[in-house]
Amino acid sequence: RCTDRRNWAGFWILGLCNNFAYVVMLSAAHDILTKEESKNAPVWLVATSGVGNGSNGTNYDCNPVTTGAVLLADILPTLIIKFIAPVFIHKVPYGFRVLACVLVTVVSFLLVSFSSAMWQSILGFRRASCDQRLLCGSLTVFPACPRNVLEGWGSGTGGAGVAGALLYSGLIQAGLPPPGDRAGHAGGPGFHAHQVRGEPPHTADRVGSAASDSGAFEQGLLKFMGPLALVYFAEYFINQGLLELLFFPNFSLSHADQYRWYQTIYQFGVFASRSSLHCVKIRRVWILTLLQVVNAVFLLLAVKFQFLPSAWLLFVIIFYEGLLGGAAYVNTFHFISKETESRHREFAMAASSVGDSFGIALAALAAFFVHQYFCSL
Repeated sequence: RCTDRRNWAGFWILGLCNNFAYVVMLSAAHDILTKEESKNAPVWLVATSGVGNGSNGTNYDCNPVTTGAVLLADILPTLIIKFIAPVFIHKVPYGFRVLACVLVTVVSFLLVSFSSAMWQSILGFRRASCDQRLLCGSLTVFPACPRNVLEGWGSGTGGAGVAGALLYSGLIQAGLPPPGDRAGHAGGPGFHAHQVRGEPPHTADRVGSAASDSGAFEQGLLKFMGPLALVYFAEYFINQGLLELLFFPNFSLSHADQYRWYQTIYQFGVFASRSSLHCVKIRRVWILTLLQVVNAVFLLLAVKFQFLPSAWLLFVIIFYEGLLGGAAYVNTFHFISKETESRHREFAMAASSVGDSFGIALAALAAFFVHQYFCSL
């Protein structure tokens, strides 16, 4: 019993540290892009001064570059790593992987904090993404551990969303420079080095064997990968493609403030649903996918026709969006773990995780086209 609790807590912390940098980068996307416009002002000063682009001659308050650019920079390394990591990652010592994650995350925050050009910020985003996926790629230990650690991992990744987004938004709302601007967030990844003890079970042989005869269950994975990719496409299309265009000028918050709190409220929804697996399990993940697609279509129409009366209503919709996305994620991997034979489970979970990254990458690309269309009106 004590061991189960320790395992759950350990994987909760692992999930928290794994997603922290990723969430901070996405929460800061609007500010970072605005910062590149005002090169002589730090991001926190631009964010609190209300500098915007309302005079850009369009019907929308647009940055020159969509926040989807930040998402694309984050997700492309993810896709590459997810495709190639299963070939070699099991040969790299676990402690070395964790140390590499710590160093890469520190460098990513420093690059973004002190960048003077867009390419430097993009490089920082990519390094943060590499950190997340290097650690996530290390979690081939899942099949060898009790299944309750998946609950801890899912809840921890949701907790990272709340911690990262709330810390960033809260500090700026209080009028203080965010830790990222002073490299203060760089200490967060240090938890990586303290929370993992010992070497995970040796799983290289099992990975190779599962990969070699994966054709027997490959088709079965599509029922998980398809809905997961689509639900992630819908929610990231909303978050990085539409929310920056939904600005309420008569609200008490500035455009940058509204965007940050959109991301924070979304993360609260994700955390709630990713922590609910012990209480609620949803086998028909496609229902969650369908509801998320309806969300995306509704908000696309809201951007086009601007019929939403208040930011408060949008806050509720965004929280609901987070609930759907978090539930889809944690239930997908729960049922993969439950319904796949032990010799295939490790390969199945690694392969299925490509689905969410593929959906996010498509959403980032779609965000460019949507931004270009609306900001040229």
